[in-house]
Order: sequence, then structure tokens, then C-alpha cells
Amino acid sequence: MRGWWQEFSGLVLPTACGGCGRPRTALCERCRVALLGAPARRVRPAPEPAGLPAVYAAAPYEDAVRAVLLGHKERGALGLAGVLGQALAGAVRAAAAPGRQGPLLLVPVPSSRRAVRARGHDAARRMALAAAGELRRTGTDARVAAVLRQRRAVADQAGLSAPQRLANLSGALVVAGAGARLLAGGRVVLVDDLMTTGASLVEAARAIRCAATPTDGCPGQGIPGFPPTGASPHRAGVGAVLRDGASPGPSAAVVAATPESFGINRN
Repeated sequence: MRGWWQEFSGLVLPTACGGCGRPRTALCERCRVALLGAPARRVRPAPEPAGLPAVYAAAPYEDAVRAVLLGHKERGALGLAGVLGQALAGAVRAAAAPGRQGPLLLVPVPSSRRAVRARGHDAARRMALAAAGELRRTGTDARVAAVLRQRRAVADQAGLSAPQRLANLSGALVVAGAGARLLAGGRVVLVDDLMTTGASLVEAARAIRCAATPTDGCPGQGIPGFPPTGASPHRAGVGAVLRDGASPGPSAAVVAATPESFGINRN
């Protein structure tokens, strides 16, 4: 009910720019350019955690972009989902491995049920749906595969250091039920609103790899046709190759990342 009322009120009540507060527009041209005006780029946090897939971001997390993301996620400005989906679609295009076959499968990084209830909506999934729609409108076969679930409770990430975030999320996600089969034959791109330390994307990628090549202590189901660790990445059915020549796995796309992560272009 809360989400429905927020969407309805956004259509009939006066609006202000989600980035700068300018009246009578949901997003002014200046803030739109801040979000959509540059090509998506590869981003790397420092320190870069082991297991982080290749991540592409549409814009730095600052000023208007920060306000738009917080307005959508925390303050229920659901009308911003469309433009955030456009930004995410650009990052997904950059992240998708060229030359591979199959649809793009956008896998949202899940929030806790508690957070979704408190906000009244699932921000990452909403943006993923908008991004998939934008990709389809431009001729790309794209679908949302919301297959990741939290298998245990995690602490609030706010205030935790990068190592603490990794420890907090380690083993927290799993590909649920028949989700592994949904990923077969597609190009998996993990999607989220924001990357700071990369801990959430590390854990999400681990869960996808576990579904692809389950081992002892690695929950999940195998994905038919997904090559085991060490197989040629050119035959991989899902996503790009992880950094440092590791086993095949997903790539990742986010709307925004910390400004510092845009300046790090290590090979």
C-alpha cells in the first residue's frame, strides 16, 4: 500500500527536482546530465577485495547523483526509478561481455527483508526492472532474474570498515530454488544502486559461482552448461571473466560508485 500511494502521489502532487530541489520538475536538466551525461566506466574500490567482478558505474556518488539515489531508495521518490534505470542500463551495456550469446540477465543484489519493509519497496529490483525495460527498448534482450536471497541475517553495514563488511556478508547470499536454471545460457550482470567497498558485489558473485560449480560448504545448485573453475572463459555461459584470470563469473553494474573508485585504473 505504501509503495502504491507513493507512486500515485508522485503523479498528482507538485514535484521538485530529485537532485537539487528545483521546483516543478522531477529531475532538472543539470542533474540529469550529472547522472546520464558521461559513458559508464570501470570502477575499483581501494583496497580492491578479492573476488570482486568487473564493475561499471554510470556516475560518481556525489552531489545531485547522491541526492537522487537517496531520494529514490530512502525517501520513496519512486518516480525517479525510470531515470535511474536509464543510468543503470548504460552501466549494464558497458559491463556485458561482448561477443557472447544469450540474453542479459540482470541479477539485483538483494536488500534485507527488514530494509525492504522499512522503505516500502525494493530499490535495487525496481531499478533493475527499469533498466531491463530500457535495454529492451533499444534492441537488447534483457531480463531481470531476482534469484539471490539472504540465507542468514546480516548487521547494518553503516559504520563498518571494508574488512568488517566483507566478514558481515560472507556466506550470506544464495541462489534460491530453481534460480540456477534461470541463469543457464544467459550473460549474468549483477546490479545494484551503489558500490562503496565492493563487499556486497563480492558476496553476490560468490553465490553465483557457487550455483555454477557447487563444492562442499558452498550452497547452491549447478547451472547446466556453466564451465567449472579453470575452464575457458570464452565458453562461459554467464557473464565476464573475474579479474586476475580467476574462474568465470558475472560482471557487475551500478548506478554510482565513490568518486575515488573512478580514478583507479589498475590493469
